[in-house]
Amino acid sequence: MELLSTVKGAKPMKAEYVISDTRARISLPMPLPHGASIKILIKYHYTVPGAWGGRTSVGEVKDGPIYDIAQWYPRMAVYDDLHGWDTQPFLGNEFYTEFGNYDFYVTVPSNYMVAGTGALVNGAEVLTKTQQERLKQAATSDKTIFIRTKDEVHDPASRPKQDGTLTWHYHMDHTRDAVFSASPSFIWDAAKMNLPGGKTALAESFYPAEAAGDEGWGRCTEYLKDAVEHFSQDWYVYPYPAGINVAGFSSGMEYPGLVFDGINSKGKGLFVVTAHEIGHTWFPMTVQSNERRDAWMDEGFNTFIDIYESDQFNHGIWGPKRDGEYAPGGGYPADEIAKVNTDPEAPPILMRADAIREKHRHPITYFKSAEGLYLLREEILGHEIFDRAFRKYISDWAFKHPTPSDFFREMESEGGEDLSYFWRGWYENNWTMDMVAKDVKYNDAADPSKGAHVTIEQNGQLVLPVWIQIKYDDGTDLKIKLPAETWMQKATYNMPLPTTKKIVEATIDPDHRVPDGNRTNNTAKP
Repeated sequence: MELLSTVKGAKPMKAEYVISDTRARISLPMPLPHGASIKILIKYHYTVPGAWGGRTSVGEVKDGPIYDIAQWYPRMAVYDDLHGWDTQPFLGNEFYTEFGNYDFYVTVPSNYMVAGTGALVNGAEVLTKTQQERLKQAATSDKTIFIRTKDEVHDPASRPKQDGTLTWHYHMDHTRDAVFSASPSFIWDAAKMNLPGGKTALAESFYPAEAAGDEGWGRCTEYLKDAVEHFSQDWYVYPYPAGINVAGFSSGMEYPGLVFDGINSKGKGLFVVTAHEIGHTWFPMTVQSNERRDAWMDEGFNTFIDIYESDQFNHGIWGPKRDGEYAPGGGYPADEIAKVNTDPEAPPILMRADAIREKHRHPITYFKSAEGLYLLREEILGHEIFDRAFRKYISDWAFKHPTPSDFFREMESEGGEDLSYFWRGWYENNWTMDMVAKDVKYNDAADPSKGAHVTIEQNGQLVLPVWIQIKYDDGTDLKIKLPAETWMQKATYNMPLPTTKKIVEATIDPDHRVPDGNRTNNTAKP
């Protein structure tokens, strides 16, 4: 390892360093002045560990190996306002990195295709003229265009040379990472993604023959395009020149502008995983929270935006979202998360990520975190206020490192509400709620026209806004929303029912919108 001054003519000098497991501390010969820079020259080697080895892999398909190469080079630790140098070691999972501008070159046998993070710089050198023209066509096409077809995989003419090697050059600015995949087996297709403000980017898919066809990866670019366009319209404009999905052996992993998914994924499963992995572009690739400490701000926020993508794609053909990340039982999400809240072993969301056991990782880090945002949007703040606040949070913290408290403060500031009760009950604790409809009584038993009231009790610690439905004997009904503040100072509320009609029953949360842990006591009759 050597240090190189940026002063012209300076020679490299040997660096003094200490390696501790996955970390290296480099001692500078003198303090680096504010605004100055230095180059660190590191010679290292990397051996691909096999079919799955810490987010990187190599495996065989019938037309050759697929290399998914990620987390493969030394990188600078983040220096932030909370911890100084964030020196948590790499544990084979995910990580916390800093933004930078990347140029990287991949030299492979000439029959290989390479999918890389960012924009391909030297297409004229590594693609045939036909492929270059197809790529230009795809950049203006809303329909998927094949850059290299299944039949062309075996055609030597699909490569600009038939022997030796080719070097692929990729570049991307302001990104936290760079990765690539390489294989002689790749079919390649692409289409234009339409972004707000007249901007565009390229959706691309690389996959072997085993994954081809409309039931499989033949529609992946369509899924990718739809997700990026909706996320860009709803939350924040996609920041990179391309979005790529690669079918290989590192299934279900995300990087800036490029994600890895499984060869055997197809249909709804491929749509769901594609939307989720490219959704990580927003969290944490753009809004880069520390997923080593607060994984819920990564996985949960991404799962939340996936909920709406499932509703939006092709008029909700594969919605609502019910999978291993969100409401895995396939029922009401509120009812399923209520069971998680009552699990005495379940950690709170704010538990350090490394301390959350695997059995609770998806229920807490993905599901409960996503459901928290869903409750904020659907029940507490409403669409207009939540969307304004959440977009402001994303915009303000794009390409920065927010913490949980930054998120809490921004949502309160922009939402215009004191949400401390929700942060405390949902994020700091696994508090539960049990709303009880005690009875319905007329104010004057002899004269129903004088109105009535229903007694509502809150027996849990978690408080949320809740709907009460009143059904009348003429077949009509009335729904009244009680705000969370109803329960700030008391556990019992006699809710007036200004009506001249005969009441049949009163029911708490008839649509299962909030996580009431006991629904057997939610209905009362006169």
